[in-house]
Amino acid sequence: MVGEGGNGYRSRDWFEGTDLDAFLHRSWLKTEGFTDEAYEGRPVIGICNSWSEVVNCNAHLRDLAEAVKRGVLQAGGFPLEFPVMSLGESLMKPTTMLYRNLMAMDVEENVRSYPLDGVVLLTGCDKTTPASIMGAASANVPAIVVTGGPMLNGKWRDLNLGSCTDCWHFHEELRAGRIDHTEWKQIEASISRSAGHCMTMGTASTMACVTEGLGMTLPGAAAIPAVDSRRKAASEMAGRKIVELVNKNIRPADIITREALENATRVLHAISGSTNGILHLLAIAGRVGVELPMTLFDELSETTPWLVNLKPSGEYLMEDFYYAGGLPAVMAQISDLLHTDALTVSAHTVAENLEGAEIVNPDVIAPRANPLSAGGSLVVLYGNLCPDGAVLKRSASDPKLLQHEGTAVVFEDVYDMNERLEDPDLDVTGDSVLVLRNGGPVGAPGMPEWGHLPIPAKLLKEGVEDMVRISDARMSGTSYGAVVLHVAPESAVGGPLALVKTGDRIRLDVAKRRLDMLVEDAEIEARRSAWTPPEKLDKRGYRRLYEDNVLQANEGCDFGFLKGRSPVIERSRTYG
Repeated sequence: MVGEGGNGYRSRDWFEGTDLDAFLHRSWLKTEGFTDEAYEGRPVIGICNSWSEVVNCNAHLRDLAEAVKRGVLQAGGFPLEFPVMSLGESLMKPTTMLYRNLMAMDVEENVRSYPLDGVVLLTGCDKTTPASIMGAASANVPAIVVTGGPMLNGKWRDLNLGSCTDCWHFHEELRAGRIDHTEWKQIEASISRSAGHCMTMGTASTMACVTEGLGMTLPGAAAIPAVDSRRKAASEMAGRKIVELVNKNIRPADIITREALENATRVLHAISGSTNGILHLLAIAGRVGVELPMTLFDELSETTPWLVNLKPSGEYLMEDFYYAGGLPAVMAQISDLLHTDALTVSAHTVAENLEGAEIVNPDVIAPRANPLSAGGSLVVLYGNLCPDGAVLKRSASDPKLLQHEGTAVVFEDVYDMNERLEDPDLDVTGDSVLVLRNGGPVGAPGMPEWGHLPIPAKLLKEGVEDMVRISDARMSGTSYGAVVLHVAPESAVGGPLALVKTGDRIRLDVAKRRLDMLVEDAEIEARRSAWTPPEKLDKRGYRRLYEDNVLQANEGCDFGFLKGRSPVIERSRTYG
């Protein structure tokens, strides 16, 4: 590859020479109608496409792939598109998180095994972006991410709707009897009205912004709406840029550094991003050998202002965010907190990328002098319920609940919860603490978005809008409430959450970063001695592999054997 002693592109080892292997490789390309001139002397650029019709967020990526190809050809490269596994949170059960690592393996092995000098990663729905970055980071071939962009704002009557923040909101309104089924169906037809991923600051939007903060996508590209022509223009630019990255031998290892990961974490807090962003950054860090302790997320949160006024924590949506200046405007406001000398896929530094960035609408992006909050939105908790940590999004919580003590109402799993939650005789009040276990990486398996426990219907009818909820599961980035998530260790492996009983007192103190069950140590140890792990239902296949190898939430839920990087495969000669 260029930059490695001047030996040329990696792909040349596949196509150059008079041996039988090179003959076969060239011959098989000719079956697709390519002439020698299509690739001779050119870098081969893979377009790694997570397009799928069962993933609505990614259903438009074929169009973006054509734009990328234009850019690659303009820059003198040879583009070859290939599919990888696609993950869609809305239809895939129990959760796409179960398959993030599988997709990451798919990306890594495709990039390593084929004669690719560089790769453009086309992503959209929640886990496709971190999975692609994880795979590319381990393969360490020049790479650039093109996210698919958010949907247009939802519209119902005179309201702007955000998927799926307003799904949760109006479902509670339906359960409380404040809207009827006719209105519910109207909302269903109005909330998601174009190609693209969720347009709230959910996980897909968060990871698009975090990827830009990480330096792995072009500046300003994260927030462009999916159907805006500028999304295709950005894709074309990415096609040109990947050829430059190959020729300059700029790889993920040069970009995804400790400094870049800290920048991405600052961005996560400034945008009031999804709690899932922590999991994915931890996993990405593991691929590049950077230790990213949970405590760092909390430390950076305290000194990073919250600036972006988007649902579920605020009022606006991603379309508004783009028009207001997008992520460059946010990063420019906190540039003194960033490592601005960090290299990015633009082949320029963060500082160079941010030149001229400014806020257009201060209602959407607050200026540094007048932040929505002086500290970031995500906090990390510790205590005897979560010795390895838990997370909470305080910006989406009722402030009155950030210091709270209440009696636990425990659900063994999501099925137990669904059976009992609507029971009018359930012994629960607005001061109770709802506890869900067996929703973690091993217990579910896959750590589904079960953490946004619904408020019992009888409490909704009494006017209760938020209450403390605790689980070892995740929640959608579009969700909201005083919800404690990612409790580690999880209950299925013997974490303290497995030992809570209905009636125990639980104390949440966000100011002190504590989450504790108010039970004597001796009683906790007696319960631990009597505890037995739940039976694993999956005896074979990928799910067995997952349950046997997945790390806990505080380590990013990657597989232990996937941490780090593999050597780049060079073509071996099959025939002399």
